[in-house]
Amino acid sequence: MRLIGCLFILLLSACQGETWTPLVDTSNPSKDWIQYGGDATYTFEGAMIIGTCVPYSPNSFLATQKEYANFELQYEVLVADNINSGVQIRSHSRPEYLNGLVHGYQIEIDPSPRAWSAGIYEEGKRGWLAPLQDNPEARMAFKPNEWNHFRVRAHDQTIETWINGVAAAKIKDSLEASGFIALQVHSIEDSTQIGKQVRWRNLEIKILD
Repeated sequence: MRLIGCLFILLLSACQGETWTPLVDTSNPSKDWIQYGGDATYTFEGAMIIGTCVPYSPNSFLATQKEYANFELQYEVLVADNINSGVQIRSHSRPEYLNGLVHGYQIEIDPSPRAWSAGIYEEGKRGWLAPLQDNPEARMAFKPNEWNHFRVRAHDQTIETWINGVAAAKIKDSLEASGFIALQVHSIEDSTQIGKQVRWRNLEIKILD
């Protein structure tokens, strides 16, 4: 009986490990999020989050109040064709670091001709860790002016990304082991970008033991 009980617990744990949990609680969508950095506006429409560019603002970040270490994250993004964005993982805003500047790993959203979406950038510190200049398949996988599916796996020191099912970037790095997830609205460079939007939907996370 003890063996059967142990097998049941292992099976239950395995099943729980396969569960995707929404990051947006549609009954009270804003309660689990906090904004850092600039003054971009974030609005909720059901489980979708819409970020809107505003003038004279540094980068803005809508962050989870909870921190995550080992996980898989998936989401879909629809971004205007002339703005840059990203999703932070294992990130922080600490008063002792440049007066709270958001820093950590960023999964790039890049609708420009460069097309480095799903590349890995370190916001607020070292910059590019895994650009996509040597991965033409991933660059071609991004669909301008359409919803694009991103998947991120962070386990111990390894971070991997996929875009629309195509493997994009992989790094092994030990600088940040955990932190919040955040949605970036980038600072804008000219008046034609005012009011441009980034939309995220189907944000889901699966915790890895």
